[in-house]
Amino acid sequence: MVHAVALPARPANKASRSPSASTGHGDYRPNIPVSSTSHPDNPVPEEPRGVRSLSITDRTFTATSVSSQDTMTTSSSDPQSPQTPATEPPSDEDLGLKQLPSTENTGHQRRASTVLISQNSDDMRRVLEGVGSAGTQKIQPLCCGGGCCRSQPLSQTIGPVVGSNGVTPPDNKAYRALELNVDLLTLDSSLTNVVPLPEKTVTFSKIPASAVDMQLGPADHPPPFVQPHPPYHVYRAPVYHARELTGSGAEKRTYHFDIDITDYPTEGGNVDFVVGGAIGVCPMNKEEEVEDIFNQLGIPKSLRDKKVSVRTAKGRWPTIWGDDQPRELITTRRELLNWCSDIQSYAPTKDLFRLLGEYASEPSERQILMFLASAQGQGAFCDLRTASYVTVSQLLHAFPSSQPPLDHLLSVLHTLMPRFYSLSQDPLLSHATKGTQKRRLVEVAVTVAESGDWKGGQRTGVGSGFMERVARQVVDAEKQGIDPSTLDIHIPMFRGLMANPLATRFASDGPMLLIGAGVGVAPFRGFVQRRLKSANCANKVWVLQGVRDSLLDELYRGEWGVDEAKVRTVVQSRKGESKYVQEEVRHQADLVWFVINALDGRVFVCGSGKGMGEGVEAALVDVAMVKGNLNEEEAKLFWKNKNEAGQYIAETW
Repeated sequence: MVHAVALPARPANKASRSPSASTGHGDYRPNIPVSSTSHPDNPVPEEPRGVRSLSITDRTFTATSVSSQDTMTTSSSDPQSPQTPATEPPSDEDLGLKQLPSTENTGHQRRASTVLISQNSDDMRRVLEGVGSAGTQKIQPLCCGGGCCRSQPLSQTIGPVVGSNGVTPPDNKAYRALELNVDLLTLDSSLTNVVPLPEKTVTFSKIPASAVDMQLGPADHPPPFVQPHPPYHVYRAPVYHARELTGSGAEKRTYHFDIDITDYPTEGGNVDFVVGGAIGVCPMNKEEEVEDIFNQLGIPKSLRDKKVSVRTAKGRWPTIWGDDQPRELITTRRELLNWCSDIQSYAPTKDLFRLLGEYASEPSERQILMFLASAQGQGAFCDLRTASYVTVSQLLHAFPSSQPPLDHLLSVLHTLMPRFYSLSQDPLLSHATKGTQKRRLVEVAVTVAESGDWKGGQRTGVGSGFMERVARQVVDAEKQGIDPSTLDIHIPMFRGLMANPLATRFASDGPMLLIGAGVGVAPFRGFVQRRLKSANCANKVWVLQGVRDSLLDELYRGEWGVDEAKVRTVVQSRKGESKYVQEEVRHQADLVWFVINALDGRVFVCGSGKGMGEGVEAALVDVAMVKGNLNEEEAKLFWKNKNEAGQYIAETW
């Protein structure tokens, strides 16, 4: 039997316990309600009674999304469908992970791991002075890690800063959006501890005669030297189908993708796509942003797509996970900006400000940039890093007189890293038939991340924005009656994390509680599909899903393969009872306690760690305190031990 917990009505005559009630462990009492699914005073882990159950023989489900085109048919029981072989966890080499190079024989002096603090009794007396003494003691300053202690004040001037020595900030929207405070800064201000000009590790030169006729790859795919899991190349996977999962007006947009992996090349090791695994996607920077950087740097259009020889002095760039070594490659400036350097995801560094200051021709702009790279500008620098990330394009607009060479700029930018997306179905089941062709698919869901833009609108994340642009091509084509397969729409992907906790800790036996919110619930759909495929009636699975508004952003409604009212409990935070998923965890205290104490029982949590993940963790601690009669420290240790034993798995971001 596959059981599920329905949302029970709360008895009117049973109030929730007060958080301040006495527990015997202090004044704090977790607010665990009393209901038909929550009995705080019963420490015995028992399966909840009186709940509806679903017979595994009643299931009728298919593996393909309900929105598939009419010309496609799907099957999960066809014996001729592609099957995934048994999977073993991949090695570090299979995942493209390399050991860091040894620091021995590199010529760099190693810093001692111990510091001499005393050489005689007088030194020790000063060190131990005040230890154990009574009375008020001075609290010694400690570093918070933000770099504030490195700040040094500007030399104070008498009266306001006026005259020719005053700094004139740039008068443009991009600079004003930075909200820098440079009121005390002058052209004569003494700046100390300015970071040195960063090393130029990238150099452009003319291509050799032998490379004149060399053909580069397609514009919608990374160059072959971009290898997130060497020695294998990024696979150009056709997009079989895409659609928007959220309704119009949803706070966040989420898209579903059916990606064709029928011809995915064989790789070393017994590794395949598995339930709970994640694929890697190599995103491309937005074309408008790349073009804007070219314009701000004054690079002629005739050079942007012209082949060039690129030499690197050291490092892995632009290969992602290639060996740390010098290399020489044939590529174009556009390829490097499109696929190899991240121009918006990271906070600006002092090296970047120092580089921009070096090439700024306007004195005030140069002084402000040097100020941000100095000890005096540490406070303003920290403010920029803790605010919304500033893009390279915004900095070039804010300081228009700075036009550093592109190769030197690429030397200080971060590598554009792949993004990982969990599979939202059982890869053993998902395939589609179109005509006489049977295609193997993997399915993923992607929520678009957005943040404020200095131009006044919203900008999307590098990975999610790239995936949304691909999805819109497919959706718009289907609306016009065009078969997307004729448009050659692809996603640069590779078999990513198939040994992550969601994949390695999944088991076909034992009760399982799945707690997720937003797109975090996507991998659980594959878990439920795999469980329902099993003929073991002892298997039990419960899903607690948190959404804002079930009418707008309840993902995969009607696509779990069974009577969903008997499989999932959906909690809305903006509609109805206005309750978060962590509150439902407390309300299902009996279920939580039963699953985590059962043989092979597992609790999975997946979602955003900033809100949902932290809230669910606190709710689980409360359940353990009340049901197990533990104090807070003991309850946290309980869940820590369950995590180490592989029974409590949290994947949050």
